[in-house]
Amino acid sequence: MDNQSIVWERCLSVIRDNVPSETFASLFSHTQLVSIQDQAVTIKVSSPFIYEFIEENYSDLLIRVLRKEVGIDAKLLYTYDIADNSSTLPSNYTQVPENRPTSIYYNGQQKFDPFIVPGLSSVQIKSNLNPNYAFDNLIEGDCNRLAVTVGKTIAERPGETAFNPLFIYGASGLGKTHIGQAIGIQTKKYHPNKSVLYVSAHVFQNQYISAVRSGDLNSFLHYYQMVDVLILDDVQEFAGQKKTQETFFHIFNHLHQKSKQLIMTSDRAPVDMEGFEPRMLSRMKWGLTADVKTPDYETRKAILRQKSHKDGLDIPENVLDYLANKIDTNIRELEGALVSLVAQTINKRTITLDLAAEIAQKLVKHSKKEITVDYILQTVCEHFKVTPTAMQSATRKREVVQVRQIAMYLCKHMTNCSLSTIGAQTGGKNHATVLHACKTVTNLMETDRNFRDTVTSLEKKFAQ
Repeated sequence: MDNQSIVWERCLSVIRDNVPSETFASLFSHTQLVSIQDQAVTIKVSSPFIYEFIEENYSDLLIRVLRKEVGIDAKLLYTYDIADNSSTLPSNYTQVPENRPTSIYYNGQQKFDPFIVPGLSSVQIKSNLNPNYAFDNLIEGDCNRLAVTVGKTIAERPGETAFNPLFIYGASGLGKTHIGQAIGIQTKKYHPNKSVLYVSAHVFQNQYISAVRSGDLNSFLHYYQMVDVLILDDVQEFAGQKKTQETFFHIFNHLHQKSKQLIMTSDRAPVDMEGFEPRMLSRMKWGLTADVKTPDYETRKAILRQKSHKDGLDIPENVLDYLANKIDTNIRELEGALVSLVAQTINKRTITLDLAAEIAQKLVKHSKKEITVDYILQTVCEHFKVTPTAMQSATRKREVVQVRQIAMYLCKHMTNCSLSTIGAQTGGKNHATVLHACKTVTNLMETDRNFRDTVTSLEKKFAQ
């Protein structure tokens, strides 16, 4: 063994003592030393995904080890086998042969027990579709007509229309998930042999992380390669998640090139999405982008009538009119009003206009504006009289930096978004910057009464 190899073996020994054994086995055990020149250490990893995972999670540890073994100016370089064309999969990725949708192949060898994605079958793809989300249970109106009409066309000829991908966007509670799943259900009716998969972005991301940690990334990719119609819900959750985006980018390219259908939903249009790679955004715009709006009065009333008939309720027309007029936010609140009416009938109360007014008053009174990152940023900027552009810029002016830090702190404590997502929407900052901002705000609140009162007043405003 030459001197360079001895140095790298010493580095690996230290790394092995500082990471879990399964992490070392899946990420570091197969790395190869390429060269050490002028304190620049080049190592070869198996794929760009492994490189990104190591770089984001273990780069500090690697640099410390290299500085000790190689020198204070040590730096780490990576290499891996991948084609230059960004639209292709890694070169060590094995395609699944055509017409074998339920088999996984490794280097030409068939394997019938693939990586088991949580919630999915290991032999046959489980669609994860909710039968209640069929087109028959969906009221079509001006608010969603484009998405519904196109969706029905796609179900007849998935992957063969110009609407690939179909990108559906709109505020929470307007029926995006229903439309997406309805397309999948209709597709299965027309094409029983096609594999349809509905998955949320959150579940996809957790599956990807598990696959990397267990060393089963190829199996994960193979699984999604077998899908004929992929419905990805809430894709905005990929914001700031570079590794997840890279993985989905390769899956997207493969499926699209094979004329497989892709359907995505989001709470905002592609043009308004931050924290995404330009090449990923461009693919979201390839097909058709359809927005879903707040339903108008006639549509709201039709939704109430359909829901009441389905639940076996005989609701007076004037009650339907009242609720459709009073609750004009989203479909979930309309359905919530009907659930409350059902509960009252169990208590032997008659459904009257007065009862509807009582229920609606409670719903409207206690209905809070959905607290999102965008809503928090807008409110904080208005409070401090700082423009959103300034807050999301790279300026280091103290007053702007502090506003940005307060916004990050509130986003972390008042939403379920990840640090990376928050950072992406506050000017493209990374998760470490968000974490630092939260610690800074916490420390100031403990030592500065005026500062604490300011943050507390903002928290109360969101709680109203």
